[in-house]
Amino acid sequence: MELRINMTAFNKILGIGVLLIMTMPAIAQQDAQYTQYMYNAITINPAYAGSRGFMSFNGIYRSQWVGLEGAPKTSSFSLNTPVNGNVGVGLSFSNDEIGPSIENALALDYAYTLQVARNETKLSFGIKAGIQLLDVDFTKLLIYSPLEPQFQTNIDNRLTPLIGLGTMLHHDKWYVGISAPNLLRTEHYENSTLSTASEQLHVFLTGGYVFDLNLDTKFKPAFLVRYVNGAPLGLDISANFLFFNKLTLGAAYRLDAAVSGLAAFQLSDQIMLGYAYDADTTGLSNYNSGSHEVFLRFELFTRVRNRISPRFF
Repeated sequence: MELRINMTAFNKILGIGVLLIMTMPAIAQQDAQYTQYMYNAITINPAYAGSRGFMSFNGIYRSQWVGLEGAPKTSSFSLNTPVNGNVGVGLSFSNDEIGPSIENALALDYAYTLQVARNETKLSFGIKAGIQLLDVDFTKLLIYSPLEPQFQTNIDNRLTPLIGLGTMLHHDKWYVGISAPNLLRTEHYENSTLSTASEQLHVFLTGGYVFDLNLDTKFKPAFLVRYVNGAPLGLDISANFLFFNKLTLGAAYRLDAAVSGLAAFQLSDQIMLGYAYDADTTGLSNYNSGSHEVFLRFELFTRVRNRISPRFF
């Protein structure tokens, strides 16, 4: 007997399977992941608000597992600025689309900074507060029992609060931080007789250091450790080189997940543009052509301050 596989249907089933895996609390991480996390730290750590010393706008778009139907597409926009020598504030918005679900989040960030040493070492504490809205369109699913009460409406909307905390010890040359972007455990479909899904606490440990190799070249290794209850420990490590304070080239590795190439260019004192490509190292590599990520940072008053932070994070 010859077995024929409809690849379109297979991709749909696989995409839905990926979605279900990502929403099961005991299996995998749920928050959006970024390869260029070092340039967009405020999304995971509110203590980052205002730490660069400039009013900073950050935008990032990620298309994951290109070619796999229902794969994640994520965009994030944030604005943060110092208010005075000790206080920083921020505003962020994110949109995360996976299969039939779209989750939007809007949050305010507040950070307070103390100088803890004469060598400009600072300690920042941050809090994040906001809301998130989850929309699920059941018409995009292959539903086995369409007469079930929970499938009688095409779209299910869930509005929930979010509260996060973070702290960061930092210097112009290095930083280390720990944070939990959302402390609340949210249950979805808790009245369902078929299944439930819950958003678990995510804890992030991040760090990086800048080495001056010579007058024109800087080297910055960085890491991100991700802990989610019931999931394997996640680890991202990267190595970037900054040439002439203009061009950044580097590579990254996500444990048991992907290898990445990174590039960024400082177009002016105010504008930085970055790109990253991820190649999967898992079985999913047979069904997608990798992941793409584009990053833009725009900063005000850098000419007035007459410096660009050598951290390049």
